[in-house]
Amino acid sequence: MTVAITIRAARTPEDIDDVRQLCWEYRDYLLAFDDYMQEIVNVFYPEDAYTALMKDLALKHARPQGEILIAALDGQSVGCAMMHPLNDQDVEIKRVFVQAQARGTGAGEKLSQALIDQARRDGAKRILLDTNASFTGARRLYEKLGFQQRAPYSDIPEAVLPMLVFYELKL
Repeated sequence: MTVAITIRAARTPEDIDDVRQLCWEYRDYLLAFDDYMQEIVNVFYPEDAYTALMKDLALKHARPQGEILIAALDGQSVGCAMMHPLNDQDVEIKRVFVQAQARGTGAGEKLSQALIDQARRDGAKRILLDTNASFTGARRLYEKLGFQQRAPYSDIPEAVLPMLVFYELKL
């Protein structure tokens, strides 16, 4: 049986609400992952800052250089991914997340590839991202898509630096 994952841009208020819900599930997933990930979440995504980010999600990732995507399975939102500009040449991929029931369906790859394709169309020269060093599946996916490991591209607290892996894809 073939699984029908569809990818679409989040444009309606209902879509953005779905993405916010998925982002909160992502944060909960990170908090439950392990003690190291809890430390990363507490550094980068404390609840008050994450609440503010979720409020401004559509603005932070707005077109023309940002994007928010939803993965759907049988019409139900099961994943999200987004990017935003860092400068006039670079974009950063953020919060690629797929719910447990949709993992292994190709949703993460389709979301990531759709962001890569959009970044190319938008004229970006490079895509940057970071992920947890323990997320071996995500790391394999990014490397399969052509991302190369690199040094950090932003200021990262020393305490969490060993827990993260940084990538770039030159377009």
